[in-house]
Amino acid sequence: MKFERTRVLTGITTTGTPHLGNYVGAIRPTVQASRNPETEGFYFLADYHALIKCDEPSRIQRSTLEIAASWIASGLDPDQVTFYRQSDIPEIPELTWFLTCVSGKGLLNRAHAYKAATDKNHAAGHDTDADVTAGLFMYPVLMGADILMFKAHKVPVGRDQIQHIEMARDMAASFNHLYGEHFVLPEAVVEESVALLPGLDGRKMSKSYDNTIPLFAPRAQIRKQINGIVTDSRAPGEPKATQGSALFQIYQAFASADETAQLAKAFSEGIAWGEAKQMLFERVDREVAPMRATYEDLVQNPIKVEKILRAGADKARIRSAAFMAELRHAVGLRPLSAEVAAKQVKASKAATASFKQYRDKDGQFYFKLVDPQGAIMLQSRGFTSARDAGLAIGQLIENGISALLTLESQLEIPPLAAPADIHETLNLLRETSKK
Repeated sequence: MKFERTRVLTGITTTGTPHLGNYVGAIRPTVQASRNPETEGFYFLADYHALIKCDEPSRIQRSTLEIAASWIASGLDPDQVTFYRQSDIPEIPELTWFLTCVSGKGLLNRAHAYKAATDKNHAAGHDTDADVTAGLFMYPVLMGADILMFKAHKVPVGRDQIQHIEMARDMAASFNHLYGEHFVLPEAVVEESVALLPGLDGRKMSKSYDNTIPLFAPRAQIRKQINGIVTDSRAPGEPKATQGSALFQIYQAFASADETAQLAKAFSEGIAWGEAKQMLFERVDREVAPMRATYEDLVQNPIKVEKILRAGADKARIRSAAFMAELRHAVGLRPLSAEVAAKQVKASKAATASFKQYRDKDGQFYFKLVDPQGAIMLQSRGFTSARDAGLAIGQLIENGISALLTLESQLEIPPLAAPADIHETLNLLRETSKK
């Protein structure tokens, strides 16, 4: 029996510079989870979602770079997960439309973000939908497409996001009821142990409140901002309460249990606020400093980050393109004469599409899948022997899409190649090889 890993999916909206709250609440726990061999991770930069909240193109572009660099610098290995930019997957907006057609307006009316916007308008005496975009209203459907596209089993979220997972389940169930079982119904995973960091003013650390501490700011800036954390007026020597202390909560999010206990003891003994802030700075810097060089290198080399994201998109589209082909067929978006179309494809493609195997100047053995017009659909990386290259070709012909996933670290898909066409061509080659 084949073991299926649990698929876990999470994304970060590209609207700002990552701060300590993002790191503790989202980046660090997802990096740790990505190392679990029993899970298959999907991590994405939610730049379509950013368009709902932000109308500054340069900010979205910069945030995409900074968040990608932060994730990688924090230890996310793009080779071990599927790491991609949402807008590089054209099947996601297509799936959004499919889900739109099975989602009740009443369901979307109940979405928290939409209700908050309309309630605010009511309170101000404005028209119910004043300044409410269709993008805000449709936000849950786009989020549903993100999750359902990759058949995620688990989606780590905060409590305020549970509703979106429930709505994604409703959309999936509606589609499955109409067209057959295609979607996996996802489950929300709420990590109670993940800290919700307070900001400089004691409120939740958020760009909206302008109270954040940027994750990879220069050391001097982080020190200055930590020194600006609001504290009470208790003097040195006076016992201080850990309850409700933003300084203590931030320290606790970075420190071990023993370190936290030591600071709690120091609070009870009347540690000076300046000394406590210095302890917090040193503890945060100890964790962040080793990652800063990698982050700064990536931010200064956006081409390197772009290459990583493009490779992740190619990997993701092996799945998304094949799945959308399945869904299009399910809803009736098919060739008018499927049998005739299939025969034409077999006649024109199967006879001429082929693998070309060769040895390059570096002594390594390579192969490529070439379509009838001679365009490269799939290119291998180097193999040490012709036998290994031949075995990989055999796996591709025999197992099709499954082999693409197994051999993904040894393959490259050119930017203009369509994964759905590759999948179809491999199936045709397999049929031809059996004759």
